[in-house]
Order: sequence, then C-alpha cells, then structure tokens
Amino acid sequence: MKTRLLDTMGEVLSLVRKSRLADATAALRDALSPDATQSMGESPSPSGAAAVFAPPSRRSLGEVLGALRAGRAIWQKPAYVPEKAPPEVFGDNFPSRSYRGEAGSLNYRLYIPTDYAKRDLALVLMLHGCTQNPEDFALGTQMNALADEFGLVVAYPHQPRSANSQGCWNWFDKRHQHRGAGEPAKLAGLAQRLAKEFGVAPERTFVAGLSAGGAMAEVLAATYPDVFEAVGVHSGLAYKSASDVPSAFAAMKGTAAVAPALRVVATRSCRKIIFHGGADGTVSPVNSQRILDEARGGADALKQIDLDWEIEASRVTRTVLNDPAGRAVVEHWFVEGAGHAWFGGDARGSYTQSVGLDASRVMVRFFLKQ
Repeated sequence: MKTRLLDTMGEVLSLVRKSRLADATAALRDALSPDATQSMGESPSPSGAAAVFAPPSRRSLGEVLGALRAGRAIWQKPAYVPEKAPPEVFGDNFPSRSYRGEAGSLNYRLYIPTDYAKRDLALVLMLHGCTQNPEDFALGTQMNALADEFGLVVAYPHQPRSANSQGCWNWFDKRHQHRGAGEPAKLAGLAQRLAKEFGVAPERTFVAGLSAGGAMAEVLAATYPDVFEAVGVHSGLAYKSASDVPSAFAAMKGTAAVAPALRVVATRSCRKIIFHGGADGTVSPVNSQRILDEARGGADALKQIDLDWEIEASRVTRTVLNDPAGRAVVEHWFVEGAGHAWFGGDARGSYTQSVGLDASRVMVRFFLKQ
C-alpha cells in the first residue's frame, strides 16, 4: 500500500510540474479509491457507523499534495465538513449555551419565544443527524417557527466531532445505551435543567431527532421515560438494534436480526411518533417498522387504525395505535418514494425533502395532544 502511494506521489508531482492538473487529479483518485485500496488486500478504516450516515468528503488537489509531501496517511477518510454553513437567520433569541452535569457537558442552542413569560410552555429537545449542527438542524426543521406559534422552548444539543468523527450521537455504542451514564444521561440532565428553569411540567417535555438523532431519541425513550413524555423518531432505529460498529451497519441496512429490547424503566413508556421514507437508502425502512412492532408488543389492548392517501404523487400511510381511552400512543408515518431526509423541511438546511407532509408540525401536534 505505502509503496504504491509513494509511486503515485512521484507521478503526481511530475504531472503537476508539467501543469497537467487534470491528469494528476485523476491519478490520485484512482490510487485512493476504495476499490484500489481493497484490491491491495487492505480495508479502508471505518470511522464508526457514522460514516454510513454521512456523504463522502473530498479534498482539493492542493490539500492532497500537501498531505503527500508531509508523509501523512491521506487514505484515511477525513471527517465530513459541510461546504458552507447555513446563514444566521435566527435573531437574538437563539443563544449559545452550555450545560454541565454529573455525566458530562454539552453545548447547545436554545430558542425561546419572545412572549414565553406569558405562556404555558412545553420543551422539545432536537437531536441533529450526522454531519449536522444545531443551526443547520434548526433551519432545516423550522421548529423555531412552531415554537413561537405553540409556545415551545426548543433546545438543540450539539454533538462535537471529538465525541464522534461525523458528529453523530453514539446510539450504537453500549456505553451510551444505559441510564445514568454517557450521552443519554447528559441529554436527560439537560432536559431536566431546562424544564426546571422554564417551569415546564414532565408531561410537556419531549425529544425528537433525525437519523442518528432519531436513534438516540429512541435510546432516551427506553432509558428516561420518566423525563420525556413523548419522542419523535425520524428515519431512525430501534433501541439496542446495534451494540458496535459492525452491527450498526447491519441494522441500518435492515439485515440484522434484532430481538426486542426491554425498556430500562419497565413501569412507564413514552408515546412515540415515527417517520420514515420508503426510498431511504441510508437507514432501511424496516427499522421504523421494528419500532412500531416493539411499541405494539409492549402494550395491551391497543387498537390499530390504518389510513393511507396520496400526497404529491406519493402514497402516505399513517398507522395509529390508540389506548382504550382513545388516545394515540403511537403514530407511524410512511411515505413511499421519500428518502433519508426531514419531511417538509426548509431546503436551506441539510437532509430535508418536500413530500407534501410537514413532519415538524405533525410532530408538535402529536406531542401536545394530551
């Protein structure tokens, strides 16, 4: 492997001296492609299950040449960095804040309605997906606009690259699947701190997430149902559907045999609203069905109601599980042809898709319907 890279370095530098930049770029891409790496009997080193969530990152020719000259191992995949950050369009009531608790610290953005002191508030924790950040996620989901409308305090915790190379919540890591430690403890601690600060009752405290964030919302539903009354899982995975990187890849592809996981707090369960696209090539739609099946299996006497209709030439199916009192405890929204993206989101944010369904509004309606 190293011999071939050294040969390629010499060839590339020679082409650059002759101003044949296109040929130099092509030679580098051929040498550093996954197929070339695997043909030499070496597998590319994964950066965790997060790599599957993230689009491929690219380096400029200048960066690659600099790395070659410095003798760095440029065949290792760097962390993905968005080409440009979304514009700052949030105003003054979207401050950056920090939380510190027994399990660790978190930086987060917080949106507070201007008239919050006069309203009966609810709290929503929004967990971004891989390669995203709080600003991008807020822009894409447009949850802040609904915060003004419905009286929501919305917190956007930030997962740093120091915790995961792609900025993903570590839903697949056994260290972050339990109560009292790791990321679940930090997120639940943040929610409890904010609920106390703004006088939000436990029955009005919620969490939602996309992709890896949706999977972590499922972890919180299992480990802290006493903190969160309901959760929203968009394009996510079931609790304990993976326990390491290989099983995470299998779970995301829908090929893993996943046994239903027992809730950590067995005496209480969260209401759930689930969204998934039928053409999701990153997290197989079978994962949302598993979340629905586990919710159905863990509750008695739930009545199922199925509705389907066409929106923007896509078939939308809504499955509702009602308790004996007629209250919806689980909703599952499935959109044929939709991909791995937040439905109805703002196109200025990443991982959004217009499918004729506003996931943010539907989710808030479910949260606040007591």
